[in-house]
Amino acid sequence: MNSKEKKARELFRNGYNCAQSVFCSFCDETGMNFEDALKLSSSFGGGMGRLREVCGAVSAMFMIAGCLYGYTEPDNDKIKGRHYKLIQDLAEKFKKEHDTIICRELLGLEKDIISSPEPTPRTKEYYDNRPCENFIATAAKIVDEMIKLKQRVD
Repeated sequence: MNSKEKKARELFRNGYNCAQSVFCSFCDETGMNFEDALKLSSSFGGGMGRLREVCGAVSAMFMIAGCLYGYTEPDNDKIKGRHYKLIQDLAEKFKKEHDTIICRELLGLEKDIISSPEPTPRTKEYYDNRPCENFIATAAKIVDEMIKLKQRVD
């Protein structure tokens, strides 16, 4: 387990949501201060505000990729296409490990389940039974590998 995976797991165990746990593990790389990173990623926990859509850990991977390698030229389709390809590759790597990037599917929840906006209490049992920590670690590992690969290529 690399240091980013450990940091992401630690943040999750300290009560941060899955998106915050991954995104804030890379503050050094993105140059974002911890508090702003927490705020920016706070909406993506629970599959985007507990809507159980795209996993927050996956959303965090995409946000980090955007911070580091995102495009700023709206009319440059070549650069935009390369960036979207990077995002698709990140999603595929996550899917290879966990079969899906959808929160409710990762958690084995019913498709039509309506989540309460209230967060689930973080108890010992929660952490012992919730698979989210593994998803967070996978996302942190994938992002760390992406950064190392990009550094070798550039």
